[in-house]
Amino acid sequence: MDAPLLFPFAQYWWFYAGFTAFIVGLLALDLGVFHRQSHEVSVKESLIWSAVWISLGLLVGVGLWQYALWQLPRSGMELLVPGFDAVAAANQVGLEYLAGYVVEKALAVDNIFVIAMVFAYFRIPSMYQHRVLFYGILGALVFRAIFISLGAILLQYHWVILLAGAFLIFTGVKMLFADDSKIEPEKNPLIRLLRKFMPVTSEFHGQNFFARIDGRVWATPLFVCLVFIEISDIVFAIDSVPAIFALTKEPLIVFTSNIFAILGLRAMYFLLAGIMDKFHHLKTGLSFILVFVGLKMVWLNDAFGGKFPIGLSLGIITGILALSIVASLVFAPRKKD
Repeated sequence: MDAPLLFPFAQYWWFYAGFTAFIVGLLALDLGVFHRQSHEVSVKESLIWSAVWISLGLLVGVGLWQYALWQLPRSGMELLVPGFDAVAAANQVGLEYLAGYVVEKALAVDNIFVIAMVFAYFRIPSMYQHRVLFYGILGALVFRAIFISLGAILLQYHWVILLAGAFLIFTGVKMLFADDSKIEPEKNPLIRLLRKFMPVTSEFHGQNFFARIDGRVWATPLFVCLVFIEISDIVFAIDSVPAIFALTKEPLIVFTSNIFAILGLRAMYFLLAGIMDKFHHLKTGLSFILVFVGLKMVWLNDAFGGKFPIGLSLGIITGILALSIVASLVFAPRKKD
């Protein structure tokens, strides 16, 4: 029988509610105060905001670890789990949060490739890209919450864990050997459906997603771009959410680490979009990470008595990332004909 959750939703619903309100407040402050006016985001600005979001994400992890150190000795868990060590469990919470945060950040880099190609395809001016990313991430937060809720329910069944692990291995192998394909949003069925139900103008109308022309409401290219970014994030969530559940079974850790990793995606995009071609081996590293977390779900956890050591997992994941970055800097990419 699996050990009970350290932070069951029925007892910690207030934490989810408070954390969600905190995130909404941060987003309102971001768009309503710091980025009220559309402008082109400089490398310096993106570097500062990347540092801010990463610092906040790590501080939340430290806060969650400290809270676990205070709360778990008082939770009565030792009555449910013989030999329960509250300090060891709290340290596990901190490491699992950090591992989940690192994995989500790494997978978000691949998402940046797609976003950059989508912006180039729709010719989105630089001054409007932050606005599109803001609402894109706002939608991503909603979809991630839904996926995490479903994962917390479905991954209680062992056959679902095996299926999810096999899917991650398949995705990692596919990513390793697949060529970067050209983004063609116009062939996406949902974009085609959008065009059938709503007229789309080819011209930009400032930073607006919709415009009224001759008494009719038209969608602007910004809205079509936003829809495609939301679709792409749903696809990425199918990989990233099971990947974090491979590292921890605690939905609260998955939720907090996933959300904070996504919040820094906008700043990271403006920081990395122009130099992504220099990290040409990063996709190889991401594919190995997906294969590794898939193996944890289908084999390694059972082989290590139900739980592969989280410290070792974190070391392997960061080691793969470091090697892929070093390899990208040392070995030049192949020249295409």
